[in-house]
Amino acid sequence: MSTSNDPSNNASAGKCPFHAETPKQSAGSGTANRDWWPNQLRVDLLNQHSNRSNPLGENFNYREEFKKLDYSALKADLRALLTDSQEWWPADWGSYIGLFIRMAWHGAGTYRTVDGRGGAGRGQQRFAPPELLA
Repeated sequence: MSTSNDPSNNASAGKCPFHAETPKQSAGSGTANRDWWPNQLRVDLLNQHSNRSNPLGENFNYREEFKKLDYSALKADLRALLTDSQEWWPADWGSYIGLFIRMAWHGAGTYRTVDGRGGAGRGQQRFAPPELLA
């Protein structure tokens, strides 16, 4: 007969071997963002889509437009862009790829659930409000 901590038991695969069960919360479920900021602005209303906000128009077919794309030329343009070091912002070791990865990493780590700002979903970065930097 195998126990929950028995390594031969497949039910325990992928679980922490040091804890037989998940710890119980003794003080309730804790505080949520809504507890700290009860009057937060609903920015989800800004994300609604309508024909008026679609810059591509109703008849735009992404698949057909993508077929018209010269993939080799696009790839060559991107390669040139990534390796053309500028004097005003020199590329690290001749490539901007490291910068793009670093910015994506920081973007992913700046999402704020309070108001939905930041994060990597829209290529945004959220910085601390100026009053916090003073």
